[in-house]
Amino acid sequence: MKILIICNYASGLYTFRGMLIQELVRKGNVVRAIIPEPEDEKEKRAEIQLKKLHCGLKRVKMERRGMNPVHDISLMKEYYKTIHKMKPDLVITYTIKPNIYGGMVCRFLKIPYAVNITGLGTAFQNDGMLRKMVTFLYKAALRKAKVVFFENEENRDIMTDYHIVKENKTHVLPGAGVDLEHFAYAEYPADAEETRFLFIGRVMQEKGIDELFAAMRKLKAEGYCCSLDVLGGFEENYSARIKEYEKEGWLHYRGYQDDVRPFIENCHCFVLPSWHEGMANTNLENAAMGRPVITSNIHGCMEAVETGKSGLLCECRNADDLYEKMKEFAELPWEKKKEMGVQGRKVAEEKFDKRKVVEETMDSLCIMI
Repeated sequence: MKILIICNYASGLYTFRGMLIQELVRKGNVVRAIIPEPEDEKEKRAEIQLKKLHCGLKRVKMERRGMNPVHDISLMKEYYKTIHKMKPDLVITYTIKPNIYGGMVCRFLKIPYAVNITGLGTAFQNDGMLRKMVTFLYKAALRKAKVVFFENEENRDIMTDYHIVKENKTHVLPGAGVDLEHFAYAEYPADAEETRFLFIGRVMQEKGIDELFAAMRKLKAEGYCCSLDVLGGFEENYSARIKEYEKEGWLHYRGYQDDVRPFIENCHCFVLPSWHEGMANTNLENAAMGRPVITSNIHGCMEAVETGKSGLLCECRNADDLYEKMKEFAELPWEKKKEMGVQGRKVAEEKFDKRKVVEETMDSLCIMI
């Protein structure tokens, strides 16, 4: 069969869906993907890796951020031209623009398609015109979808409560899963004098970066020996504040890293106080490598943590509560911290093994492929 995947980042497709592509190809399918034109070397490297998986690529121009149907007409036209020419037997879409515009094209051309809601993003955080517009567009796009995948139950419930999709068309996956061999268990750091916290993600308000910085400053002001490594590119302008905190000595900004494993291995605890997630892959990766996780008590984050056993949950958008949880962790005996990491690995193995997620996805697609 000819299978077409539409996504908004080549790097995300390779990192999180590479194993699925391998399995589709292994079963004799021809797999192609529509991806945006590369904006940096990371995307170009991802394209090379996708080609090694025997995934053909078609580049299109795409504004990744913002949602404006008028501006996105050209994107929809590109999707139409490619899908009409290729005539795939199945289309699989990821993230909001591919889901909406790709879904609409597939519906119009009467081509079977599966949609992946990897997170609801900013649009569903507040009432207003943006939510109404996205709700309207999603209703139109998902009406003929064969299956709609979600990464947590809350996202699924919101979409069904708004009558965007019928529940019998939905399937909740445990995120994209985590590659347990790539993110192998690493022995917990033997040194205990300083507590090294780690953040991996886009540096932006909605990832809880303001709350994290506030909590760290309070910990340092109270004399706790701790530091914070930040990995990820800027989505918003935090450069001045980061330089200030680096001068204070407790923050180490590492920028984007192709391989985060050495930083996970070096840390004592991963912290992600995000406002919303589909399923936070960084939580899963750190748990898989045996590191305790402090994260928001929201769906998309909380699933990765057994509270008090493999990590701690903090109130979303609450810097004071995050401070209390980081303080609580810093005061734990070294043996308890290590045991939390061991329990985190068990959670990853039991619930988030990527091989099992791929099998579950394939089972849900089997009626179409």
